[in-house]
Amino acid sequence: MYSLLGPDEIRQLAPSGHYIALRIGFAFPMEEVNALPEPWVAHYTTQRFMLVDPVVRWAYGNTGTCRWSALDQDDPRRVIAQAQTFGLRYGVVISVMDSGNNAQRSFASFARNDREYTDLEVKLLHAYVIRRHNDTAPPTNLTRAELQALGMVKDGKRLKEIAFELRVSEGAVKQRLKNAKLKLGAKTSTQAAALANQYGLI
Repeated sequence: MYSLLGPDEIRQLAPSGHYIALRIGFAFPMEEVNALPEPWVAHYTTQRFMLVDPVVRWAYGNTGTCRWSALDQDDPRRVIAQAQTFGLRYGVVISVMDSGNNAQRSFASFARNDREYTDLEVKLLHAYVIRRHNDTAPPTNLTRAELQALGMVKDGKRLKEIAFELRVSEGAVKQRLKNAKLKLGAKTSTQAAALANQYGLI
């Protein structure tokens, strides 16, 4: 039940805006949703708040949930206080992470102007972020042969070259790429290769 929130419910729960970063790799998230007010985004960017934002710092150092009001003691640049002047008076930050060696993190921040988030709302949003994180997890069923073919597509090789280097028929390469596209939900081999690269699979 908790994970069934959709875009409309998120807008109702975060009327002042929200930000979601899914599957953060070395530097960038695989998917990003920035539904924060444009004036705040412009001010935040101009002031270079990302490096000192206590919400972001908490998201990278923890998992779970935290209301913004619990973070304002550790905010020398007064990021949270400035956010309030843009209508982001109350907020919650949520951070989730895989287990294992190649664990990836996703985090989100939700804001409203009228009151603190209730415990139930925090649970609903936490479940929503977990679901989005899991939905964007890399597939685990790609074969070595499929990944090999995708790696060659990423390197700009043509079908004939791939078949020649792998010592298989062009038909076999086509089948591997077709299977890989299906597993990755991609329309083209190039898109499949780009996704596999984003996931760190090739």
